[in-house]
Amino acid sequence: MNPLIFSTIISTLMLGTLLVIISSHWLLTWIGLEMNLFAIIPLIIKSHNPRSIEAATKYFMNQASASMLLMMAILVNFMNSGQWTMTNLENTAASYLAFTALIMKLGMAPFHFWVPETLQGSPLSSGILILTWQKLAPLCILYMISPFINHYLVMITAMMSIFIGGWGGL
Repeated sequence: MNPLIFSTIISTLMLGTLLVIISSHWLLTWIGLEMNLFAIIPLIIKSHNPRSIEAATKYFMNQASASMLLMMAILVNFMNSGQWTMTNLENTAASYLAFTALIMKLGMAPFHFWVPETLQGSPLSSGILILTWQKLAPLCILYMISPFINHYLVMITAMMSIFIGGWGGL
């Protein structure tokens, strides 16, 4: 890969995450998540083979579905409150939709099935980025909206991820 293209992709990846972290506006947060999505796809298909293209397609489909759910949560919240701020997520439906979208983006159970196939088809460096850097933005959003989500649901999802990940590792 051309070093100029590679540095542009990495800077877009970092800028997208930074935009999510510093933003308190839902639309800017969504744009940052999309920047991350579109920056990681060329890194997944760096080795041109059918397996990496399949992995990139699975990653894109899952992340696009999660982005659609997050945009739906944003719009439901906007219709209810009239505000685009992240600190005003008091609608129950919007908070459940946003939580579902974020656990899809994080690859947590029960939406974890895309992670092994995506990692098997991507190069090691891209897999490391998917498992570390790509999780920063959704975790930051989850932290920002934590007062508005059901904490029992978070615990159930975390426990399911721990048990399914442990059993899968064995």
